Amino acid sequence: MNVKAYSLMTGHPTNPDTLWPDIRDAINPDAVGKRNVYPTHLPDDAVDAVWYRFADALAPLREHDRLGAVLLQYPQWFTPKRDNRDELARARTRLGDLPVAVEFRSPLWFGKDDLDRTLGWLADHDLSLVVVDAPKVSKLPPVVAVTGDLSVVRFHGRADDTWKARTTTAAERFKYLYDKRELRPWVKRIEQLADEAREVHVLMNNCYQDYGVRNAEDMTELLLRAAGGA
Repeated sequence: MNVKAYSLMTGHPTNPDTLWPDIRDAINPDAVGKRNVYPTHLPDDAVDAVWYRFADALAPLREHDRLGAVLLQYPQWFTPKRDNRDELARARTRLGDLPVAVEFRSPLWFGKDDLDRTLGWLADHDLSLVVVDAPKVSKLPPVVAVTGDLSVVRFHGRADDTWKARTTTAAERFKYLYDKRELRPWVKRIEQLADEAREVHVLMNNCYQDYGVRNAEDMTELLLRAAGGA
C-alpha cells in the first residue's frame, strides 16, 4: 500500500479538527479559530510530533511487508528553492528508513534549468520521483526518470476544466476515463522505468466511480500483452 502523507506534512491547508487534540491545543493563539492551519501555526515540537505519529502508525504495514511507500505530494506553490529543498531533506530525516516517493505539482521543478538538479537531488536523498500523467493545464511533463529503487507512476486523468477547481470533490476533479489509446504510450515508459528500478507502482488517481479500477484493468492488459502474457 502506498500511503499519502497527512496534509499538514506537505504544507497543504489542514482542517484543525483533524489534528490530534493535544496538537490542536498547541496551535498559535493568532491562528486559533481559523478554517485551516499550516505548519507555521504550530511550534516545531508539535510539527515533529505529527511526523512521528504518522510514521509510527505505519508500523503494522511494515511488519507485514505491506507498505509500498509514503507519498509526499507537494502543492503547486512548493517551488524549487533552497527552503523547500531543505524541507524535503527534513522530511527524509523525519521518515527514517521508510520508502518515500515525492510528487511535485509545480512544473518549475522540471524546467530546463532545474530538471537535472531536481533528479540528482532526489537520488542523493533517497527520494523516489513520482512520474505523472496529468491534464495539459497542469503544465506537468511526464518526466520518465528513476531516482531510487522504487518508481511510482500516478495517472490523474486529463480533465483540464477541473484540475484547479476548488468547489468540487476530489472524485469530481479527477473525473476522467482514459481510452486505451491514451494509455498505450505509457507501456514503453513503464517498461523503461522497470528496467532501471527494482519495483514500479502504477496508480490510478482518476477516482470517480469505478474509473480508476477500469483503467487499472486496461493498463494491466496492455502491459501483459507487451510482455507476451496475454
